[in-house]
Amino acid sequence: MKIDDIEAYVAVIRAQSLQQAAQTLGLTQPAITRRLQNFEEALGVELLDRNTRPLKATATGRVVYEQCRVIQRELDVLRELVANDTPPVGALRLGVAQTIADIALPDAMRELRAAYPDLQASASSGWGSQLLQRVEAGELDAAAMLLPANKTFAESLAARSLGRIKLAVVAPKGLLKKRVQTLAECQSIGWVLNPDGCGFREGLQRALTGLGLALKLNLETLGTELQLQLVADGNGLGLVPLPLLQASRHEAELDVLTLSDFKPLIDIWLVHPRVLGKLQQPVERFGAAVERQFKAARLQRAA
Repeated sequence: MKIDDIEAYVAVIRAQSLQQAAQTLGLTQPAITRRLQNFEEALGVELLDRNTRPLKATATGRVVYEQCRVIQRELDVLRELVANDTPPVGALRLGVAQTIADIALPDAMRELRAAYPDLQASASSGWGSQLLQRVEAGELDAAAMLLPANKTFAESLAARSLGRIKLAVVAPKGLLKKRVQTLAECQSIGWVLNPDGCGFREGLQRALTGLGLALKLNLETLGTELQLQLVADGNGLGLVPLPLLQASRHEAELDVLTLSDFKPLIDIWLVHPRVLGKLQQPVERFGAAVERQFKAARLQRAA
């Protein structure tokens, strides 16, 4: 049994394709096939269901895959122990929730480029649950995402909170003649929200369900600034991060509602595999830059 065979098997399970796995490892498809065959022969079991498209692991293959990931992590630890002090090079794949990107991404990326000029850092955005899945699948080296404070993570991942964001329920200026105090009193107005998969929307949905209420969705849109404009135009209530509301050109057109039964908060999480090797320092620097930008935004508002 060879490490190269384990690497090939993990790549195939992740890609669900021999061709894509070969491209990832810089090999030919016949070479990937030989490594898979060698691995199956060494274990004496079939790991792939070759009658399915895309390729999927057998029941035994799924168990073997998880153990292979453990082996790879231990090998990464070993490589890190003997690595020299040369600066990190190659690619750093980052995921960033859009809200975080709006506030902190430009400065964080500039800091990375200045500190590690030979490192090719790239960033892609997505909802928190999507980014987490991509980190777990090995498609991203790290991600800064918005998830509940009580979120639990897989044992293979390291996660730390970089801070907490207050969410604001907003309404068109002067729309509500009386003071709205509960979610139930918002029910008749309806909401302008991000598409399904957004953590903000999921938190609101859970709160409404707990009160026996259904979500009344008036409009679904991407982007905080567009959402605030639509709310200001009278299309419903919005739920947005307070820092982005305070930076918006629509702030003066909106009222922030104080609800007794809904005080939404969400944490900024930096999540990555427990072992990153030479990428550990760049990832930590990226996280520190994001944390610093949010602290600066809070101080600026306080001033």
